[in-house]
Amino acid sequence: MDAVMETLRPIAAAIFYYLSRAILAYSSLILIFPLAAVYQEWKIWASSPTIPNLSLLGCIKVYVFNVIWMGFTFAGSLVLLPKWILCGFGSSVETEAHCTVERMGARLCTSSCVGPVVIRGEEYLPPDDTPPGQPAPVYVANHSSQIDVGVVYYLFRRFKWIAKQSVMYLPGVGQIMALSGHVLIKRTGKNKGSISNLYTKSNEAIQSGCPMFLFPQGTRRLAQRMPFKDGAFNIAIDNETQIVPISIDVPLGVFNDWYPLSLLWGGGGNKDHVVMTVHKPIQCKKGMDKAKLKQECYDIIYSVLPDYRTEEEKKRSS
Repeated sequence: MDAVMETLRPIAAAIFYYLSRAILAYSSLILIFPLAAVYQEWKIWASSPTIPNLSLLGCIKVYVFNVIWMGFTFAGSLVLLPKWILCGFGSSVETEAHCTVERMGARLCTSSCVGPVVIRGEEYLPPDDTPPGQPAPVYVANHSSQIDVGVVYYLFRRFKWIAKQSVMYLPGVGQIMALSGHVLIKRTGKNKGSISNLYTKSNEAIQSGCPMFLFPQGTRRLAQRMPFKDGAFNIAIDNETQIVPISIDVPLGVFNDWYPLSLLWGGGGNKDHVVMTVHKPIQCKKGMDKAKLKQECYDIIYSVLPDYRTEEEKKRSS
């Protein structure tokens, strides 16, 4: 036995050495990938003359926001990994990954870089525990900034995202989304199988009592109002469940102000809050008019949001 242990000891040491170096090298990407996220966010704020561009300070805050998000989820993934392996992989850590790691990480980066979040219409939120035999709801919201992904966790509801497959390459984010069982789709090329998987996985989640959360406009826009895509509404109608419209109002100065440093000189009290408005759920039934449902949700969501479109954009949409 001693001879066997002596033989295995250097092998285990070598495995640990190279594995730790690989994890360290991979984790260093947490400082690189946020640069792409900054550029993506900058493009959104530079897309219209009606909203301010991101300042240098704003770009730094977007960078820090993403570093915190990726770093926290990466650490959380490493903590959950042993339990996931010991429990036979699968969905063994979905609840911990979403309700603990994602929720804490989202609140940390939001409170550190964005500021307070106010929720209106909480009385319209369906209960977190869906009664047995009843389908879980579908949440839909406008998508204007990376901030949206963080603030929705303030609802304290478990849900599954539908996201593009490319997020799997993001350090921390990709791992925690896999452990949480979120639905990933291919958005370009031949994606018929991916779309079919979207509906299959979404229907399974809803019938098992886990809500789905979608941004039906499909991409981020702050100054423009994109038409809603069919996905969320197909899911809600097929499962004959409630669809819950949510409006997310992101203040124009949210990244360019001095928060959280302003708290040091008492300026944090004047900061504009991100406001989420939960609207009354709409019960969906098979055979209902999907186009009418989409328009109803569109009108409800944007009814409480400021309109940053140019006059020309308003005329085109009227």
